[in-house]
Amino acid sequence: MTQDQTTYNVLMIAPTSFFLDYGCHVRIAEEAWILEKLGNKVTIVTYYKGGDLDGVTIERTRPIPWRHDYEVGCSRHKLAFDVLLSIKSLEVALRNKPDIIHAHLHEGALIGYVLGKLRGVPLVFDFQGSMTGEMMDHHFLNPDGALFGPLRWLEGVIDRLPQAIITSSRHAADLLRNEFHCHSDNIHIVPDCVNTDTFRPGVLTEEERRNLKAHLGIPPQRKVVVYLGLLAEYQGTPLLIQAAAQLVKARPGVHFLIMGFPGEEDYRAYAHRLGLAGHVTFTGKIPYQLAPRYLALGDVAVSTKISATEGSGKLLNYMALALPTVAFDTPVSREYLDEWGVYAEKGNPAALAEALGSILVDEQRATALGAGLRQRAIARYSWEGAGRQVLRIYDSLKRQQRI
Repeated sequence: MTQDQTTYNVLMIAPTSFFLDYGCHVRIAEEAWILEKLGNKVTIVTYYKGGDLDGVTIERTRPIPWRHDYEVGCSRHKLAFDVLLSIKSLEVALRNKPDIIHAHLHEGALIGYVLGKLRGVPLVFDFQGSMTGEMMDHHFLNPDGALFGPLRWLEGVIDRLPQAIITSSRHAADLLRNEFHCHSDNIHIVPDCVNTDTFRPGVLTEEERRNLKAHLGIPPQRKVVVYLGLLAEYQGTPLLIQAAAQLVKARPGVHFLIMGFPGEEDYRAYAHRLGLAGHVTFTGKIPYQLAPRYLALGDVAVSTKISATEGSGKLLNYMALALPTVAFDTPVSREYLDEWGVYAEKGNPAALAEALGSILVDEQRATALGAGLRQRAIARYSWEGAGRQVLRIYDSLKRQQRI
């Protein structure tokens, strides 16, 4: 922090069960950590359930009596949680008197807008994907149904409420401008980033690598394809398993290490029905602090996200570890990986299997791609730089407020 830099008391609103070990939550946590490191005070208001984090102040709602176990995803219960979140956010805002409200997700932006008007505080909306897009991804909303039009309209209204919107990609910025008619001057691209000191090559010794493989039941001679993230249809999990079955049939010396949740038991059963028993390991949740060690087992990494509107922060972890990476060909994947990525036709498991196989048989190409991805992560995706960019957005909003 420079001596003349203004610091802020920030109220972050996170309408989710923070902290869980996946992308959206990682962005919230990393933003809070870097803002604290740069001298600011951050308080996160979130749902009742979730894990605590060192160095982050978290205020939680009360649980709803009929759903103590709610964690992730679209659900009719979210309305009750968001009512409780609104009450808790107001309580914290009155007590802490924040300088900035930094809201994540659309429900957070709507709550933050009301609080901002009540307290005379600027609102920053951290846009992490289309609200209606996510609801369709989760099959919670039918694009041909009666509710789609009103909800799409509401999404546009919410998107135009904040004084500033932060997006993680150019694709998301274009969506806000073209689909929801947000003013370009209010949109700021702050990409997902990665700690390249934590996620780095060499986090495991050869002995540690052998021992962890043995612990997971992975034969020592096998090439390993790693995936870390949520397991869901919109994440392409069934397509990944289908591609794995095709690749293993052609190359029995390959093993898939699939790390994440929810529904891992169902996906394990599906993989076994496709003949992958003995060639796939599902770990369930992996604590974020252990992610570098588990990912380091990979010879190649894969991302199968098919959502058209969300970011894909997992790619950055792969990049920082110098893992050659195969992804479905989407604008967000190309934005992160650029010329160093290997792309498969979106939604095509056969193309995905072919792309993975092409990397596994060409070690020289794999090494070059991995090295290029790590250098790209270091050069373009630093949390330190992202944190300072967020502070410049805060500075601009406070200057406008004083005019």
